[in-house]
Amino acid sequence: MLNDYLPVFFQILVVAGFAAMVLILSVIFGRAAKRNATKDTPYECGMLPIGEGAPRFSVKFYLVAMLFVIFDIEVVFMYPWALQFRELVAKSPAALASMAGFAGILAVAYVYALKKGALNWKN
Repeated sequence: MLNDYLPVFFQILVVAGFAAMVLILSVIFGRAAKRNATKDTPYECGMLPIGEGAPRFSVKFYLVAMLFVIFDIEVVFMYPWALQFRELVAKSPAALASMAGFAGILAVAYVYALKKGALNWKN
């Protein structure tokens, strides 16, 4: 049984040896960095870094983005069902009832999002 794991142990040994060798060679042949204030500042495409790094976005942006992703994924679930609609309903009408329930839950979620004002950008 140990013979089955011998290639795995050999690969782990080779990887660990390579990583150690690369680190040791970088210390031996690498230049010692001379640090100063200019080199330690972040590079911003030639511009001096003044102000905050990124603008702040409204929570509404993230809320609408999450709602879009959720409803988009639900449409992805509906598409294969729609392609096989005739075959599914011919086999069992329960397929239609299950998708009607699924669409009903989506409708309730959409109405809830509207009532909460999640899609209203004016507030």
